[in-house]
Amino acid sequence: MVGFRVSALICAAALALAGCAGGPLSGPDASPEQASAAAYRHSGPPELTLYTMINNRSGSGAHTSLMINAPSQRVVFDPAGSVRLRAVPELNDVLYGITPEIRDFYERAHARETYHVRIQTIQVSPQVAEAALRMAQQNGPVASARCAASTSAILARLPGFESIEQTWFPNNLAAQFAQLPGVSDRKLYEDDDDDKAIAIAEFEAKKAAQ
Repeated sequence: MVGFRVSALICAAALALAGCAGGPLSGPDASPEQASAAAYRHSGPPELTLYTMINNRSGSGAHTSLMINAPSQRVVFDPAGSVRLRAVPELNDVLYGITPEIRDFYERAHARETYHVRIQTIQVSPQVAEAALRMAQQNGPVASARCAASTSAILARLPGFESIEQTWFPNNLAAQFAQLPGVSDRKLYEDDDDDKAIAIAEFEAKKAAQ
């Protein structure tokens, strides 16, 4: 019994450190038809972009997500995420319709006075990008605190990413990703209010006025 309690405490601590807790900003899933209708094809090269949201005070990783630019469409796999927009259908933690405007908003909504975003991008073959897209779509909804675990599990199954080991910790995954050849790496800082709901409301109002 003592061993069980210790294991439970260790697991609880890991979940707390890993972050990725979904919140009230998450809404109901879109229909497959809505997701399909929103598909956006980006003209850039096939690539994967790993987002890591990092606490400015502690340096701990708070969330992981993955943008996939495949030849067929560009999406964001946002496991247990909380940034959701009416203009962006979400189905099983995959966000559809990632236009340049939506990509910019998604990145900046996570960068605020308490967090910054580490943005790592690597070009891949069209086949690898499409494989990543299929895995994200087939993964299903992700439970709170499993953002890095689910993202690293997908990456580890892709050709060329065999060095990635599954991890619960966003910073650990970012460190592994940084070791891949050809990765670009930048950080985004902003001083917006800590409440992402404010940025979301402002963006929604702007879209409604257009």
